[in-house]
Amino acid sequence: MSKTSPGNFFEDFRIGQVIRHATPRTVTTGDVALYNGLFGPRFAVQSSDAFAKAIGYPRSPLDDFLVFHIVFGKTVPDISLNAIANLGYAGCYFRGPVFPGDTLSALSEVIGLKENSSRKTGIVYVRTTGYKDAGAPVLEYVRWVMVRKRDAAAPAPREHVPRLPTVLDPKVLGEACPPINVSAYDTALSGGSCRYDAYAVGERIDHVDGVTVEEAEHQIATRLYQNTARIHFNQHVEGKGRFGRRLIYGGHVISLARALSFNGLANAFHVAAVNGGRHVAPLFAGGTVFAWSEVLAKSELPGRDDVGALRLRTVATRDRPCNDYPLRSGEDYDPAVLLDLDYWVLMPR
Repeated sequence: MSKTSPGNFFEDFRIGQVIRHATPRTVTTGDVALYNGLFGPRFAVQSSDAFAKAIGYPRSPLDDFLVFHIVFGKTVPDISLNAIANLGYAGCYFRGPVFPGDTLSALSEVIGLKENSSRKTGIVYVRTTGYKDAGAPVLEYVRWVMVRKRDAAAPAPREHVPRLPTVLDPKVLGEACPPINVSAYDTALSGGSCRYDAYAVGERIDHVDGVTVEEAEHQIATRLYQNTARIHFNQHVEGKGRFGRRLIYGGHVISLARALSFNGLANAFHVAAVNGGRHVAPLFAGGTVFAWSEVLAKSELPGRDDVGALRLRTVATRDRPCNDYPLRSGEDYDPAVLLDLDYWVLMPR
């Protein structure tokens, strides 16, 4: 028996399979500092202990997408080490805040499988739950990923494509957000004067700035999450592959778009849920990421008058400023679109 693992291929998965992932990860302020250095998020609640304490947190929580990426990274050696691409997300919601010193772990269940017509790859659907410390759930999401087969002639596992929610009910939002003292929420310090009531359904916001991604930084970011997917690191292999170069982890684009969204959504301090997301096109080093957002819906939260929820669609593009809100070109996405993300954020009222 080999002491090393080649990772799972498509034919290794089975419906109902439960995988307990290595390695538990204690998150520190060092991880937060590196994440901030790579992406530059400026949301006040995640930046300042003093600000967070003033409005009701015990201290500044981790950025929500840093939590997502660390939990995601736990799953890669078992789910997507042999992936060609991560395709999308659904039913993702944050169930508890995470603070420096908390230890994160992950468990996944295979909920769907579908072999592709080429018989060389298949789609694997998994539901992953992230836990902290003594087993308190902090994150739950579904993702689907295209995985290589070890042997194209191998019989495919039993096919099942799960039905997934298109949008999460606002009733499940806010679990990870304590009651907020809105009178102590200082909009001068937060960087934006607009609260929940200032936004209208249908409103579009160009986040203006662009960020060029370099080869080294996307690999450092992916290592930060202990994500070992070969397609992001091994140029010796990828130089002979489909793209001829390393592919940037799709979560890198998500974090860049979220950081860029501060310009226009400075008080959207908490990502409560991700309804769905699609990595429309790959990104490679040297590309410049821009972003814009649309307010799809607004919702009050049951029993709460401190925060409200905005349903946002954030679109990230490559080498294309977003002053004209690029999205579609006929029936297809505009060629510049990288990411189409549908999610809920909380804002003070």
